[in-house]
Amino acid sequence: MADKNYKLNTKLIHAGVHPDPTTGAIMTPIYQTSTYVQAGPGDHKGYEYARTQNPTRTVLQDALAAIENGKYGLCFGSGMAATDAVVKLLAPGDEVIVSNDLYGGTYRLMTKIFAQYGIKFHFIGMHDAHNIVRHINNRTTMVWVETPTNPLLNVIDIAACADICKKHKLTLVVDNTFASPYLQNPLDLGADIVLHSATKYLGGHSDVVHGALVMNDAGLEERLRFIQNSCGAVPGPHDCWLVLRGIKTLHVRMQRHCENGEAVAHYLRSNPKVGKVLWVGFEDHPNHDIAKKQMRGFGGMISFTLKGDNIDDALAVLKKTKLFALAESLGGVESLIGHPATMTHGSIPREQRIANGLGDSLIRLSVGIEDVEDLIDDLKQAIG
Repeated sequence: MADKNYKLNTKLIHAGVHPDPTTGAIMTPIYQTSTYVQAGPGDHKGYEYARTQNPTRTVLQDALAAIENGKYGLCFGSGMAATDAVVKLLAPGDEVIVSNDLYGGTYRLMTKIFAQYGIKFHFIGMHDAHNIVRHINNRTTMVWVETPTNPLLNVIDIAACADICKKHKLTLVVDNTFASPYLQNPLDLGADIVLHSATKYLGGHSDVVHGALVMNDAGLEERLRFIQNSCGAVPGPHDCWLVLRGIKTLHVRMQRHCENGEAVAHYLRSNPKVGKVLWVGFEDHPNHDIAKKQMRGFGGMISFTLKGDNIDDALAVLKKTKLFALAESLGGVESLIGHPATMTHGSIPREQRIANGLGDSLIRLSVGIEDVEDLIDDLKQAIG
C-alpha cells in the first residue's frame, strides 16, 4: 500500500496496489476463480471461497480505504447493495434520521423494504445540521447524510453532524458519491461510515456497477464484513478491476469535471431562458461557505430549471441535446442529462418531492470531460 503520507494524487495511482508476485505485472490481475485450493482443511492462507474473499477485491478494498483516509474498505455488487448492508446494522425498533433530499433508490430501499421490518426513517432538512437534534429520541441509532445531495445539491455540514452524533452516540453515515474522495473525505470530518456508488465517479467510465464502504472502526468493519459475506452481494473480480482502473485517473478526471462544471454553470446562469441554477460553487449557493470548508472543489453536477418552470419546455430540452445523453447515472467521462422526477427520483411520491424542492421541471446534468465549448454549444441549441 502507498505510504499514508503520500499526497492524494499519488495514492490514487499506487494505494493498495503491488506488482503481481508471480509475473511482476504492474496491474493487479483479475483472479477469476470461485474457490481456492487448500493445503489442508482450514489451511487456506486467507482465501477459501470467492464470495468471502478475492485477491482483486482485496486490492480494491485497500485502495478505497487509503484514498478515503480510512482503515477498512468493503466492496459490494452495487451502491444499493452497500446501502443495504449498512441498514442491516439496524434492528427492529431503531430509528434513522435521513437528509430529505437524497437518491430515490435509497429512499425506496428505506421506505419500501426496511420500514416493513420495524425500522423507522425520518426524512428532514439538514441545511442547519442542528435540526437533527430536534428529531433525536431514545430509539435513534443512525444519521444518514448525502452531501452534496442528489439532485438539489444541498450542502450539509459533516463536522457539525459528526459532533451531534458523537454527543448522542449515533452512527453517522455519509454518502460521498457526488463529491468522490477527490473533493471530500467525510471520515476526516468525523463520519463513521463513508458510502459510494462506485458506479459513478470512482469507476468513471459508465462500464461497471459497484458499491463501496469505508470506515475506521474495527468493530463496524467486522459487522459489515459479516453482512457482506453472509448476504453475498459482492462484486465480481472483473468489476473490481474496472474500479481499480478508474481510480487511477480519478484526479485528472475530477479536475476536468470541476472545470467544465464551473463553465457550464456560469453559462446557464447567463442564459435568459434559464431560471434557477443549482451548483455548489456559486457564492450565493446555500451553505457555500461550508462547501468551501469541507470540499476541495465543487464538482460537475448541476441542476436547473427554465423560466416559467414548465415541464413541457424541460422535456423538449431533454430531447434536443446531442452531446448530453439522456440517461440514468452520473460521473462518467461523457456528459449526461436527466429528469429526476421521472428517472432517478421517480420512486419518491410527488407531494414529497415538491415539498423538498424537487419540482417536475428540474433538469440534472452530469457534466463530463469533453471540450467545454462543445458542451455549452449543445446546451445553447437545446435551450434556444
